Amino acid sequence: MRKSMKRLSVFLFLSSLASTDGWSQSTPSYTSYVNTFVGTAPLTDPKILGYTLPDGWRSWAGLTFPGSSLPNAMVQLSPMTEYGSGAGYEYEDDIIYSFTHTNKGHWNLCNIPVLPLSNPGTKYQSRFSHAKESASPGYYQVYLEDYKINVSLTSTLRCGFHRYEYTSQNDRQLLFDLAKSNNRISEWKIEQVGDSAVKGYQRAGGNIYFYAVLNNKISRVEKQAESDPKGYAIVHLADGNNGPVEMKIGLSFVSEENAKQNLEQEIGARSFEDIRQAANNTWEQLLSKVEVKGGTDKQRTMFYSCLYRSFLWPALRSDVNGQFRDAKGNTAKADFNYYTEPSLWDTYRNKDVLLGLISPQVTLDVIKSMKDVGDKTGFIPTFFHGDHGQSSIAGAYLRGIDNFDIKGTYNILLKNANQDHGARPHVKEYIEKGYISDPDVQHPHVETKAKAGVSKTLEYAYDDYSLAQIAKKLGDTANYRILMARSKNYRNMFDPATRFMRGRLENGDWIQPFNPQYPYYEYMYREANAWQVSFFAPHDMPGLIKLYGGPKQFESKLDSLFTVPWNPQHIARNVETMIGQYCHGNQPDHEAPFAYYFINKPEKSQQIIDTILNTLYGIGDDGLALCGMDDAGEMSAWYVFAAAGLYTFSATDPEYLVTVPLFDEVRWKTSTNKTLTITRKGNSRKLSGIKVNGKAQKGYFVPHDLFKNGGKIEVVTK
Repeated sequence: MRKSMKRLSVFLFLSSLASTDGWSQSTPSYTSYVNTFVGTAPLTDPKILGYTLPDGWRSWAGLTFPGSSLPNAMVQLSPMTEYGSGAGYEYEDDIIYSFTHTNKGHWNLCNIPVLPLSNPGTKYQSRFSHAKESASPGYYQVYLEDYKINVSLTSTLRCGFHRYEYTSQNDRQLLFDLAKSNNRISEWKIEQVGDSAVKGYQRAGGNIYFYAVLNNKISRVEKQAESDPKGYAIVHLADGNNGPVEMKIGLSFVSEENAKQNLEQEIGARSFEDIRQAANNTWEQLLSKVEVKGGTDKQRTMFYSCLYRSFLWPALRSDVNGQFRDAKGNTAKADFNYYTEPSLWDTYRNKDVLLGLISPQVTLDVIKSMKDVGDKTGFIPTFFHGDHGQSSIAGAYLRGIDNFDIKGTYNILLKNANQDHGARPHVKEYIEKGYISDPDVQHPHVETKAKAGVSKTLEYAYDDYSLAQIAKKLGDTANYRILMARSKNYRNMFDPATRFMRGRLENGDWIQPFNPQYPYYEYMYREANAWQVSFFAPHDMPGLIKLYGGPKQFESKLDSLFTVPWNPQHIARNVETMIGQYCHGNQPDHEAPFAYYFINKPEKSQQIIDTILNTLYGIGDDGLALCGMDDAGEMSAWYVFAAAGLYTFSATDPEYLVTVPLFDEVRWKTSTNKTLTITRKGNSRKLSGIKVNGKAQKGYFVPHDLFKNGGKIEVVTK
């Protein structure tokens, strides 16, 4: 199956318009460019990966889902082709097991699986083909070949809407496969309510409740081993209704009653076409915030597909009545929408800033949600590694998203930064020594469990810098000075003899033997090798350059990052897709391509940036593979910013590094109803100057005030 990105994008869009639900509208300007299948295909090319996939491995690339969702919604309604996979859907599969209602692309969620059946036999699954499958923002459609059922899905913030067109009007059933999800299910329940509704829940840690109403009477609900890990339920529909079967289902993390209320308020008596139209309009409004002109069809498709994926997480968790489950598992209510925590290890770099630029109210509510977690647990939540809530909150605050309890939030962030056995592992050692050591391990390997001391030290230093900026704004001079001093701790990991950030033992000695090319998951480095973390000091690039001995020496080392060949024998999941030793398939070195700017060599950065933009997104014959995990939108947001000609090199700081955009013109509609226009002058990819509102700009950064007040950036090329 060999289609170009253009052909596939057009096919998906036209087939979605031609689906049998009768929905039609004038051609949208922006949603037509979104291909929700981007990131679902496997990445297999060893030349791109850097190694040959071992038998049985599927690279951790993309891990996106093609189903229906609104921006930052509670419900993501998507097909399930493999349980236990990153997002539940893998493009190479030809079997669908169910349609699930939550997703992230992170091996979890995929709750409340439902599958329509018709004379099913004993296997609850169906073959499908991409020739009879289509999708667009807020919509998904597929034909189930074994059951001869055409399935159409759309959604609201908290509800899903299913439409099933059965060929046979007899023995119509719905499988509720409630023992399954991408989390372990410890308990599940379902019961019939009246003639045509069911309600119940799955328990995976907390409960996920549902309330579903059908336009068809239910003859009976068959339960097999309720709450058993091998159990399931089948809803048998009464004969007599010859039209499409429609199921409207509300979700809640609080109660079945709330799920019902969510359903009544968000869908009620509205038709499938109404909900689909509203979903498309919502996405159209969001995507239209950034208008691009010029570029190729593939570049526009990738741009808007990446912009779309940047707004699927964090996910809403409060109900229409304001209730939610707090960090302690108690029912709570607030005057803001409660959201899951961001995927902070990844998204602080760029995606959280993009969220604030496009959806500042969501960003504000996310910060308030994080503060609520801090109030209940004592600490602002972290994610996976580092303490990057410091950067995301500071960056939003310094950009003017400040209608929250900043002093209370700041006090909790200080606890994060200072209190042992809290948010930052090994912070006591970090404060006392200025670095985090690792044990002396003989023959360490990829999965060696240790402290990841180099990565933690570098990241805590940046987090300290981020918190210091809040301290400065609040006039807390004492903590500002302490934190700024600690922000230099990254220097304690730099070995001048090897010119790498290198692990240290408890006594301060350098760890040896030392192989800077070997990737580790938790020993010295987190999902990285020495090359990939040795250019990370986004808050103090002049200081980092000085460590290397000055601009020439720094340039030489940076050149080597992109040219020293990757050893194909070094295999670690996530550490994949190489340009030399640089890994774009994972986040730890995503700032490195921009580092040449700090030695006044922007053309070298642009060459690397263009290579990434044009060869590592939309990969393969179908143009559907990504070079690494999308990681809740970080990979996508990297593309959006870099393609638009701006990057959040230090996301804490309210400024943007200017690069050469892919497009002739980029127009941002700001949250203050102003317009920021970025134009490219000249056909070269070599930056020669920047003008802001007609005046030559010194340096390569522009201030965030342009997003407040509007303005014009002219990127001049040689």
